[in-house]
Amino acid sequence: MTDKLLPDAEIQRLEERFPARTIAVGGGAQVSVRECGQGPVLVCLHGIGSGAASWLDVAQQLAGRARVIAWDAPGYGDSTSVVPSAPWAVAYADRLRMLLDALQIERCVLVGHSLGALMAGAAARRGSTLAPRIARLVLMSPARGYGAPGREAEAARVHAERLDSLKRLGIAGMAAQRSGRLVSDGAGELSRAWVRWNMARLNEAGYRQAVELLCGDDLFHYLPPVMPVRVLCGEHDVVTPPAACAEVAAACGTKLEFIEHAGHACYVEQPGRVAEVLAAELEAAWKGRA
Repeated sequence: MTDKLLPDAEIQRLEERFPARTIAVGGGAQVSVRECGQGPVLVCLHGIGSGAASWLDVAQQLAGRARVIAWDAPGYGDSTSVVPSAPWAVAYADRLRMLLDALQIERCVLVGHSLGALMAGAAARRGSTLAPRIARLVLMSPARGYGAPGREAEAARVHAERLDSLKRLGIAGMAAQRSGRLVSDGAGELSRAWVRWNMARLNEAGYRQAVELLCGDDLFHYLPPVMPVRVLCGEHDVVTPPAACAEVAAACGTKLEFIEHAGHACYVEQPGRVAEVLAAELEAAWKGRA
């Protein structure tokens, strides 16, 4: 059982302080979210190997200052998959719009981590119906994707590697063998346990669909966003390395910022520093809006 990967006290803390609920969003679809706090709204999108629960410590840091909502992306947790078997990020962005409609959220700060950054970029793109409701955007360790012209061979390699790992190892085996790459060498055991636990709870079908998104779409197709943006990266990230994240920042017209002493799952490893960044964005977004 995946719960055995975490101490019982951590599971209890998650369920008490960042509880999950399921929201009907129309068309027979639903989205599972975790939520806490009150105030300006922060919406958090996780990456390909994670889930809503991964935002627990950041949410707890911000609970006294913001309403923090983290979704399980379509195909993750109890969230209904998007319809295309090989979706682009706009399909996930439309599901996000449906969620914000259902929650009656008209203004938020949006943060996307890794593949969640690709989804967030699509939501914040010029011409998106959701963009006017996104006050500020934060992209953390963004996954660009492999869908750009000229990257076909690279996309095919990543696609084959990801699905081969899934076939050989299964979800549990992937969590045991791959999760260590998401944190720095100096990460504490509890951070490592949280990353393993989140990865072990993946749904195979949702993961396969996310692999199609990763290999078929390109974040640069949606950049620059139409609102202020910050781009961050764990200084020891080996999944979306600083050089790749710096290219995303340049495409957004900004400079890359580092989360020190962190790998790819920077918000799990350094939640206090990430919460400081997000608190500043929330303050900037609501400044002068009593």
